[in-house]
Amino acid sequence: MSGRLDLSLFPGDLDGWSHALDVLATGRDVCWMDDDHSPEIRGQALNEEHETPAVHVEDVARSSISVFLPLRLEDGWIDGQRKLLQLVRREWPSEVLQTSPDAYEWRR
Repeated sequence: MSGRLDLSLFPGDLDGWSHALDVLATGRDVCWMDDDHSPEIRGQALNEEHETPAVHVEDVARSSISVFLPLRLEDGWIDGQRKLLQLVRREWPSEVLQTSPDAYEWRR
């Protein structure tokens, strides 16, 4: 199987991913990007059937595709994701300004 998920991220999405990592770290399930415009990404801390973490991606708005993936994650995966998130935030273009909720423009 192969696939590609074209997705635009905004600063609020990164905040949502940070929160999702916090929730997963407590062993609870989480839903990220559930805004009716982007694919919904649901993470299961533990899928009982497969006895592993799992992710379910559902793109109702554009393609109607749904994918379920049981995962084998290395120890420290969440900490690794937090480090990657810090890198993304550090590299985020400073020219991008939020002019109102969910509205962005390039700094002139």
